[in-house]
Amino acid sequence: MRRRVRKDNEDHDPMAMISNLFDVAMVFAVALMVALVSRFNMTEIFSQEDYTIVKNPGKENMEIITKKGEEITKYTSSDEEATTGNKGKRVGIAYELENGEIIYVPE
Repeated sequence: MRRRVRKDNEDHDPMAMISNLFDVAMVFAVALMVALVSRFNMTEIFSQEDYTIVKNPGKENMEIITKKGEEITKYTSSDEEATTGNKGKRVGIAYELENGEIIYVPE
């Protein structure tokens, strides 16, 4: 009686391991992005509400990031034109009092 040796249908594909590594890398990248967003309290980016964020207020490298609807714009305060096309310079200082009133002092 002859015995038949049955082979698995799976061939040894060297690219199969690389595709598995790609999947692991994608999961790691998404986990890293979620960790960074939660660490720096940037959850506003994913909300439907409009918002304004001021980075480095009162300094030369100050940036104003606004979201209106689906559009996010970045305004950089500098003498040179920024990569976004917006330019500007500091024209005054705003102070918020204890009662919530805001006072603008031009320079």
